[in-house]
Amino acid sequence: MIDKVSEKIAEELQKFLKFKENFEFVPKDILDKNGNLYCDELPIFDEKGKYIAECEKWINIGYVIKGSFSKTLSNLYPYEFDFKGFHLKSLEAFFHGLKFKNPEIQKLIFSYSGTDAYHIQAASDYNWKENGFVYWQGQAIKRDSAEYDLLVDEAYISMAQNPLYRQALKNVAKPLIHSMGKDSKEETLLTRYEFEKQINCLSAFLKQLD
Repeated sequence: MIDKVSEKIAEELQKFLKFKENFEFVPKDILDKNGNLYCDELPIFDEKGKYIAECEKWINIGYVIKGSFSKTLSNLYPYEFDFKGFHLKSLEAFFHGLKFKNPEIQKLIFSYSGTDAYHIQAASDYNWKENGFVYWQGQAIKRDSAEYDLLVDEAYISMAQNPLYRQALKNVAKPLIHSMGKDSKEETLLTRYEFEKQINCLSAFLKQLD
């Protein structure tokens, strides 16, 4: 059973990588106008200062945003999936696990759901931002490298085997943005641009498989 799942992930990953090479993605600018943020000329926040989850031009992804797609397409949502022999409770656990050098501690973090994984970084004795390296099972990987990008692609394809996450991505009919994301690779393991390209590309890829 595990071998068949691994074979499916490997096959789907190769198809996704080819699809991604030709995927035309133009990120939407988020502009500050007199202290208010706008995307495609539409406000990011409502009159009460709360994030707008969805409008006619986009869906804003973020676990703290009150919208079904906003939450369920966030990396913090507790989708369980198998990845490289490990069982993860969320994609957020994957990213924060990379910040720990010790393989056994990393494995422990993989068992955390989204918000718990997000806050566990406070327990790390290593700051990846100092030298730009993360760790996969004891092996150092440069954050800004093709090797890292491939690992992230495989993680997303692995999570896409979860039928609920997969169907949620296929159900969206608007461009996906992540207005609260950071812009620099030196500050985050997934920038706003990287996340938006990844999730929009993955949504388009899964839809064309049908």
